[in-house]
Amino acid sequence: MAELSTIARPYAVAAYKLGKEKKALAKWSEMLAFAAAVATDAHMKTLIDSPKLDAADVEAAFLKVGSDNLDAHGQNLIKILVEYGRLSLLPAIAEAFEALKAQDEGTLDAQIIAAAKLTAAQTKDLVKRLEAKFGKKIEASVSVDPEIIGGIKIIVGDTVIDASVQGQLQNLAYTLTA
Repeated sequence: MAELSTIARPYAVAAYKLGKEKKALAKWSEMLAFAAAVATDAHMKTLIDSPKLDAADVEAAFLKVGSDNLDAHGQNLIKILVEYGRLSLLPAIAEAFEALKAQDEGTLDAQIIAAAKLTAAQTKDLVKRLEAKFGKKIEASVSVDPEIIGGIKIIVGDTVIDASVQGQLQNLAYTLTA
């Protein structure tokens, strides 16, 4: 089966193009965030997954909950997702939409994973270097993972820079067994 992000991407691209065309990216961002929150709500998930309800009932319930927060285009998206049984994709659609929006605005999200806590100066220097490498503003989130043993691992979009001891050991093990 295809990855959720692969299936969600065309919906996100369509919403993004429509939002950009109508100059309503912020509105779409809010609508998708709201719809994703509704879709992940425990009560709504039970309703969505219920075999006793048909698609029309699920659609009516979802749109009733979201009527104040979804414009006509947002409601159409919900109708399409219900029709194809893809309401569970809403969080992935919202995430892909935000990535497209950030990319268009010239910012990229970077996940920095270090073996030990980085100082503010180290983080600032690393972000500065990433901005120079990618030519865009970087929004970084830093986390600590002692399992990488030493070094650092950086994920920016589809690019992974693995300068961790764990990554080097995995590469060595792969090379020795190949």
